[in-house]
Amino acid sequence: MSGPSGLPAAVVVASNRAAAGVYDDTTGPLIVSWLTRLGFAVGEPAVVPDGEAVGRAIRAAVDAGARVVLTTGGTGLTPTDRTPEATRPLLDREVPGIAEAIRAHGVAKGVPTASLSRGLAGVVGTCLVVNLPGSRGGVKDGLAVLEPLVVHAVEQVVGSDHDRPGGSAQA
Repeated sequence: MSGPSGLPAAVVVASNRAAAGVYDDTTGPLIVSWLTRLGFAVGEPAVVPDGEAVGRAIRAAVDAGARVVLTTGGTGLTPTDRTPEATRPLLDREVPGIAEAIRAHGVAKGVPTASLSRGLAGVVGTCLVVNLPGSRGGVKDGLAVLEPLVVHAVEQVVGSDHDRPGGSAQA
């Protein structure tokens, strides 16, 4: 599988406390490092409060040309966890298998609370958007799921001719 050759990507961190400066976020830099290793061009994470600011940050990244936007945080059950609600109206099409695979991976690793994540995945124009959990462990699990498929998905969104991961003719 070839790399994305510097395609633009963005990271959005949904955290009221990190946005207020109560603590430094550690999940955003983890995702930035991962995207950079895969060959995407990505800047610093946008750290925003939970809720509507997440949707605005995703929209800004898409409007700036991002081909992949990964969010972290705001996918749980607390009253302020609103990332899926901010993401869903932006999506042209959902890709439920990605979010399902991320939850299943966490559960299979012995983290039953992974099933409580309400994260979504989908396409906005020519951009793949994926909501990851806010914990470092949840982010690592999500990135492990995305590793073999994100480049393929980003290529497929624009109809590129490409090799299928693992030689499957499924996608």
